[in-house]
Amino acid sequence: MRFRARRLAPLAGVVALLVSAMPASAITHGQLDVNPSHPYVGQLFFHDPSYPDPRFTDPGGWFNCSGTLITSRIVITAGHCTWPTGLNGETTDDGAGGNDTWVSFLAEPDYTGIAAAPFIPDDNAGRYAHYSATLDANPTWHRGTAYPHPDYDDNAFYLADVGVVILDEPVAMSQYGALAGLNYLDQFTGKAKAHTIFEAIGYGLTRSLPHSDEGGDVRMKSEQVIINDEGVYGIHDHSSIVFSNNNGAPHRGGTCSGDSGGPFLRGGTNLIVAINSYGVPPNCTGGDGAYRIDQLDDVQWLAEVLAGRPR
Repeated sequence: MRFRARRLAPLAGVVALLVSAMPASAITHGQLDVNPSHPYVGQLFFHDPSYPDPRFTDPGGWFNCSGTLITSRIVITAGHCTWPTGLNGETTDDGAGGNDTWVSFLAEPDYTGIAAAPFIPDDNAGRYAHYSATLDANPTWHRGTAYPHPDYDDNAFYLADVGVVILDEPVAMSQYGALAGLNYLDQFTGKAKAHTIFEAIGYGLTRSLPHSDEGGDVRMKSEQVIINDEGVYGIHDHSSIVFSNNNGAPHRGGTCSGDSGGPFLRGGTNLIVAINSYGVPPNCTGGDGAYRIDQLDDVQWLAEVLAGRPR
Protein backbone atom coordinates (compact mmCIF):
# COMPACT_ATOMS: atom_id res chain seq x y z
CA MET A 1 0.00 0.00 0.00
CA ARG A 2 1.82 3.12 -1.21
CA PHE A 3 0.94 6.63 -0.09
CA ARG A 4 2.13 9.97 -1.37
CA ALA A 5 5.33 11.48 -0.09
CA ARG A 6 4.84 14.96 1.31
CA ARG A 7 4.96 17.73 -1.27
CA LEU A 8 5.56 21.14 0.27
CA ALA A 9 5.40 24.72 -0.92
CA PRO A 10 7.97 25.99 -3.48
CA LEU A 11 11.21 27.25 -2.00
CA ALA A 12 10.54 30.97 -1.80
CA GLY A 13 13.45 33.06 -3.01
CA VAL A 14 15.52 30.19 -4.38
CA VAL A 15 13.17 28.56 -6.89
CA ALA A 16 15.02 30.09 -9.83
CA LEU A 17 18.24 28.41 -8.78
CA LEU A 18 16.91 25.15 -7.42
CA VAL A 19 14.32 24.79 -10.21
CA SER A 20 12.13 22.26 -8.40
CA ALA A 21 13.81 20.76 -5.37
CA MET A 22 11.29 18.62 -3.56
CA PRO A 23 11.22 16.55 -0.39
CA ALA A 24 12.87 13.26 -1.17
CA SER A 25 11.23 9.88 -1.72
CA ALA A 26 12.74 6.80 -3.36
CA ILE A 27 15.74 4.47 -3.28
CA THR A 28 16.59 4.06 -6.96
CA HIS A 29 18.78 1.31 -8.45
CA GLY A 30 19.45 0.09 -4.91
CA GLN A 31 19.36 -3.25 -3.13
CA LEU A 32 16.95 -4.91 -0.72
CA ASP A 33 17.85 -4.22 2.90
CA VAL A 34 17.32 -7.63 4.49
CA ASN A 35 18.79 -10.33 6.78
CA PRO A 36 18.39 -7.80 8.56
CA SER A 37 20.85 -5.15 7.46
CA HIS A 38 19.36 -2.02 9.09
CA PRO A 39 16.40 -3.21 11.22
CA TYR A 40 16.40 0.07 13.15
CA VAL A 41 15.28 1.97 10.02
CA GLY A 42 11.49 2.06 9.75
CA GLN A 43 8.65 3.45 7.68
CA LEU A 44 6.52 6.28 9.07
CA PHE A 45 2.80 6.53 8.28
CA PHE A 46 1.22 9.75 9.50
CA HIS A 47 -1.86 11.93 9.22
CA ASP A 48 -2.10 15.65 8.42
CA PRO A 49 -5.68 16.78 9.19
CA SER A 50 -5.24 20.04 7.28
CA TYR A 51 -4.09 18.54 3.97
CA PRO A 52 -6.68 18.91 1.14
CA ASP A 53 -6.96 15.44 -0.41
CA PRO A 54 -8.76 16.08 -3.75
CA ARG A 55 -10.60 12.77 -3.49
CA PHE A 56 -12.48 13.93 -0.40
CA THR A 57 -14.87 16.76 0.36
CA ASP A 58 -13.23 17.35 3.76
CA PRO A 59 -9.49 17.75 4.47
CA GLY A 60 -7.08 15.12 5.77
CA GLY A 61 -4.14 13.34 4.14
CA TRP A 62 -1.91 10.36 4.92
CA PHE A 63 1.79 10.24 4.10
CA ASN A 64 4.86 8.01 4.28
CA CYS A 65 8.42 8.81 5.30
CA SER A 66 11.38 6.87 6.65
CA GLY A 67 13.19 7.25 9.97
CA THR A 68 15.80 5.73 12.28
CA LEU A 69 15.36 4.42 15.81
CA ILE A 70 18.22 5.90 17.88
CA THR A 71 16.98 4.70 21.29
CA SER A 72 14.19 2.31 22.22
CA ARG A 73 11.68 5.18 21.95
CA ILE A 74 13.18 7.93 19.75
CA VAL A 75 12.98 7.95 15.94
CA ILE A 76 14.90 10.63 14.03
CA THR A 77 13.44 11.70 10.68
CA ALA A 78 12.99 14.79 8.51
CA GLY A 79 11.32 17.90 9.89
CA HIS A 80 8.81 17.90 7.02
CA CYS A 81 7.77 14.38 8.12
CA THR A 82 6.75 15.71 11.57
CA TRP A 83 4.79 18.86 10.66
CA PRO A 84 1.87 19.43 10.91
CA THR A 85 1.04 15.96 12.25
CA GLY A 86 -2.43 15.63 13.74
CA LEU A 87 -3.23 15.21 17.43
CA ASN A 88 -5.98 12.59 17.70
CA GLY A 89 -7.22 13.66 14.29
CA GLU A 90 -7.12 17.41 14.93
CA THR A 91 -4.63 19.96 13.60
CA THR A 92 -2.07 21.09 16.18
CA ASP A 93 -1.92 24.84 16.82
CA ASP A 94 1.85 25.14 16.37
CA GLY A 95 2.46 22.12 14.14
CA ALA A 96 4.26 20.21 16.92
CA GLY A 97 3.31 17.46 19.33
CA GLY A 98 0.95 15.51 17.10
CA ASN A 99 0.42 11.83 17.92
CA ASP A 100 -1.02 10.72 14.56
CA THR A 101 2.24 9.03 13.57
CA TRP A 102 2.92 5.30 13.42
CA VAL A 103 6.24 3.57 12.64
CA SER A 104 6.86 0.03 11.39
CA PHE A 105 10.30 -1.61 11.45
CA LEU A 106 9.31 -4.53 9.23
CA ALA A 107 11.22 -4.77 5.95
CA GLU A 108 7.75 -4.78 4.32
CA PRO A 109 5.23 -2.98 6.57
CA ASP A 110 1.78 -4.53 7.07
CA TYR A 111 -0.99 -2.37 5.57
CA THR A 112 -3.75 -4.93 6.00
CA GLY A 113 -7.07 -3.11 6.35
CA ILE A 114 -5.73 0.24 5.08
CA ALA A 115 -7.63 1.37 1.97
CA ALA A 116 -9.20 4.74 1.10
CA ALA A 117 -11.80 3.56 -1.43
CA PRO A 118 -14.67 2.76 0.99
CA PHE A 119 -14.54 6.30 2.42
CA ILE A 120 -14.32 8.40 -0.78
CA PRO A 121 -15.66 11.10 -1.20
CA ASP A 122 -17.39 12.34 1.96
CA ASP A 123 -16.15 10.27 4.92
CA ASN A 124 -12.57 11.35 5.47
CA ALA A 125 -13.26 11.45 9.22
CA GLY A 126 -14.37 7.83 9.01
CA ARG A 127 -11.16 6.99 7.19
CA TYR A 128 -9.12 8.51 10.02
CA ALA A 129 -11.09 6.61 12.66
CA HIS A 130 -10.67 3.31 10.77
CA TYR A 131 -6.97 3.80 9.96
CA SER A 132 -6.00 4.86 13.49
CA ALA A 133 -7.92 1.99 15.10
CA THR A 134 -6.42 -0.51 12.63
CA LEU A 135 -2.88 0.72 13.21
CA ASP A 136 -3.32 0.84 16.99
CA ALA A 137 -4.48 -2.79 16.94
CA ASN A 138 -1.56 -3.99 14.82
CA PRO A 139 1.46 -4.88 17.01
CA THR A 140 3.90 -4.21 14.15
CA TRP A 141 2.93 -0.51 14.12
CA HIS A 142 4.19 1.71 16.94
CA ARG A 143 2.42 5.00 17.66
CA GLY A 144 4.33 8.11 18.67
CA THR A 145 4.33 11.89 19.03
CA ALA A 146 6.11 14.04 16.46
CA TYR A 147 8.31 17.09 17.15
CA PRO A 148 10.03 19.10 14.39
CA HIS A 149 13.20 21.08 15.09
CA PRO A 150 12.23 24.32 16.92
CA ASP A 151 13.46 26.34 13.91
CA TYR A 152 11.56 24.28 11.33
CA ASP A 153 9.68 26.41 8.77
CA ASP A 154 7.43 24.57 6.35
CA ASN A 155 7.99 27.28 3.72
CA ALA A 156 11.76 26.79 3.91
CA PHE A 157 11.92 23.17 5.09
CA TYR A 158 15.51 22.65 3.95
CA LEU A 159 16.94 25.05 6.57
CA ALA A 160 16.06 22.90 9.62
CA ASP A 161 14.78 19.67 8.14
CA VAL A 162 15.04 17.34 11.11
CA GLY A 163 12.47 16.05 13.57
CA VAL A 164 11.82 13.23 16.00
CA VAL A 165 8.99 10.87 16.84
CA ILE A 166 8.87 9.74 20.47
CA LEU A 167 7.16 6.34 20.61
CA ASP A 168 4.51 5.60 23.22
CA GLU A 169 6.16 2.28 24.06
CA PRO A 170 9.80 1.15 23.72
CA VAL A 171 10.96 -1.05 20.84
CA ALA A 172 13.83 -3.29 21.90
CA MET A 173 16.59 -3.96 19.37
CA SER A 174 20.11 -5.31 19.60
CA GLN A 175 21.42 -2.15 17.91
CA TYR A 176 20.11 1.35 17.22
CA GLY A 177 21.23 4.13 14.93
CA ALA A 178 23.91 6.40 16.42
CA LEU A 179 24.30 10.16 15.95
CA ALA A 180 27.42 11.60 14.34
CA GLY A 181 29.46 13.99 16.46
CA LEU A 182 29.87 17.73 16.01
CA ASN A 183 31.14 18.66 12.51
CA TYR A 184 31.71 14.99 11.67
CA LEU A 185 31.29 15.51 7.91
CA ASP A 186 33.93 18.26 7.74
CA GLN A 187 36.66 15.62 7.52
CA PHE A 188 35.52 14.39 4.10
CA THR A 189 37.43 16.54 1.61
CA GLY A 190 39.53 15.75 -1.46
CA LYS A 191 39.96 12.01 -2.05
CA ALA A 192 38.04 11.18 1.12
CA LYS A 193 34.99 12.98 -0.26
CA ALA A 194 35.14 11.15 -3.59
CA HIS A 195 35.83 7.67 -2.25
CA THR A 196 34.08 7.37 1.13
CA ILE A 197 30.86 5.36 0.86
CA PHE A 198 27.67 6.41 2.62
CA GLU A 199 24.45 4.38 2.64
CA ALA A 200 20.95 5.79 2.22
CA ILE A 201 18.14 3.65 3.63
CA GLY A 202 14.43 4.07 2.95
CA TYR A 203 11.06 2.75 1.83
CA GLY A 204 10.33 4.92 -1.21
CA LEU A 205 9.70 4.05 -4.83
CA THR A 206 12.42 2.26 -6.76
CA ARG A 207 11.54 4.22 -9.88
CA SER A 208 9.30 7.20 -10.64
CA LEU A 209 8.10 7.80 -14.20
CA PRO A 210 5.80 10.48 -15.67
CA HIS A 211 2.82 8.12 -15.84
CA SER A 212 3.71 5.23 -13.52
CA ASP A 213 5.67 4.28 -10.40
CA GLU A 214 7.57 1.17 -9.43
CA GLY A 215 8.24 -0.44 -6.06
CA GLY A 216 7.69 1.17 -2.69
CA ASP A 217 6.95 0.07 0.90
CA VAL A 218 10.02 -2.16 1.05
CA ARG A 219 13.22 -1.23 2.89
CA MET A 220 16.01 -0.57 0.38
CA LYS A 221 19.57 0.74 0.52
CA SER A 222 21.98 2.48 -1.84
CA GLU A 223 25.69 3.37 -1.75
CA GLN A 224 26.65 6.99 -2.40
CA VAL A 225 29.48 9.52 -2.16
CA ILE A 226 29.52 13.22 -1.32
CA ILE A 227 29.48 15.44 -4.40
CA ASN A 228 28.86 18.86 -2.84
CA ASP A 229 29.57 19.84 0.75
CA GLU A 230 28.59 23.50 0.34
CA GLY A 231 24.86 22.81 0.05
CA VAL A 232 23.08 22.71 -3.28
CA TYR A 233 24.42 25.56 -5.45
CA GLY A 234 25.83 27.06 -2.26
CA ILE A 235 22.38 28.33 -1.27
CA HIS A 236 22.09 26.44 2.03
CA ASP A 237 25.41 27.33 3.59
CA HIS A 238 26.63 24.27 5.52
CA SER A 239 23.31 22.86 6.72
CA SER A 240 22.91 20.77 3.57
CA ILE A 241 25.12 18.27 1.82
CA VAL A 242 24.57 16.61 -1.55
CA PHE A 243 25.25 12.94 -2.28
CA SER A 244 25.53 11.21 -5.66
CA ASN A 245 22.45 9.69 -7.25
CA ASN A 246 23.63 7.41 -10.05
CA ASN A 247 25.69 4.33 -10.74
CA GLY A 248 29.44 4.70 -10.95
CA ALA A 249 32.61 3.90 -9.04
CA PRO A 250 32.45 3.33 -6.13
CA HIS A 251 28.82 4.41 -5.71
CA ARG A 252 25.57 2.79 -6.81
CA GLY A 253 22.00 4.08 -6.64
CA GLY A 254 20.42 6.97 -4.81
CA THR A 255 17.13 8.48 -3.66
CA CYS A 256 14.44 10.60 -5.23
CA SER A 257 11.26 12.44 -4.41
CA GLY A 258 9.39 8.80 -0.36
CA ASP A 259 12.70 8.16 1.34
CA SER A 260 12.36 11.50 3.14
CA GLY A 261 13.60 11.26 6.69
CA GLY A 262 15.69 8.16 6.10
CA PRO A 263 19.32 8.18 7.22
CA PHE A 264 22.57 8.65 5.40
CA LEU A 265 24.93 6.33 7.28
CA ARG A 266 28.70 6.10 7.16
CA GLY A 267 29.10 2.98 5.03
CA GLY A 268 29.22 -0.25 7.02
CA THR A 269 28.26 1.45 10.30
CA ASN A 270 25.13 2.58 12.17
CA LEU A 271 26.41 6.19 12.33
CA ILE A 272 23.85 8.73 11.05
CA VAL A 273 25.53 11.71 9.40
CA ALA A 274 22.55 13.33 7.68
CA ILE A 275 18.80 13.04 7.01
CA ASN A 276 17.35 12.53 3.54
CA SER A 277 15.71 15.85 2.71
CA TYR A 278 15.25 16.75 -0.98
CA GLY A 279 16.10 15.79 -4.55
CA VAL A 280 18.21 17.97 -6.81
CA PRO A 281 16.90 18.38 -10.40
CA PRO A 282 16.75 17.25 -13.11
CA ASN A 283 14.67 14.25 -12.01
CA CYS A 284 16.85 13.85 -8.91
CA THR A 285 19.85 12.89 -11.06
CA GLY A 286 21.60 16.05 -9.89
CA GLY A 287 22.06 14.51 -6.47
CA ASP A 288 20.37 13.78 -3.18
CA GLY A 289 20.09 16.72 -0.81
CA ALA A 290 20.50 15.78 2.84
CA TYR A 291 20.21 17.79 6.03
CA ARG A 292 23.32 17.58 8.22
CA ILE A 293 22.73 16.64 11.85
CA ASP A 294 26.33 17.30 12.91
CA GLN A 295 25.88 21.08 13.17
CA LEU A 296 25.88 22.75 16.59
CA ASP A 297 22.17 23.68 16.75
CA ASP A 298 21.12 20.15 15.80
CA VAL A 299 23.59 18.48 18.15
CA GLN A 300 22.31 20.64 21.02
CA TRP A 301 18.62 20.08 20.20
CA LEU A 302 19.04 16.33 19.81
CA ALA A 303 20.87 16.24 23.15
CA GLU A 304 17.80 17.88 24.73
CA VAL A 305 15.54 15.32 23.07
CA LEU A 306 17.68 12.45 24.35
CA ALA A 307 17.52 14.01 27.81
CA GLY A 308 13.72 13.95 27.65
CA ARG A 309 13.20 17.64 26.90
CA PRO A 310 11.86 17.90 23.30
CA ARG A 311 10.65 21.32 22.24
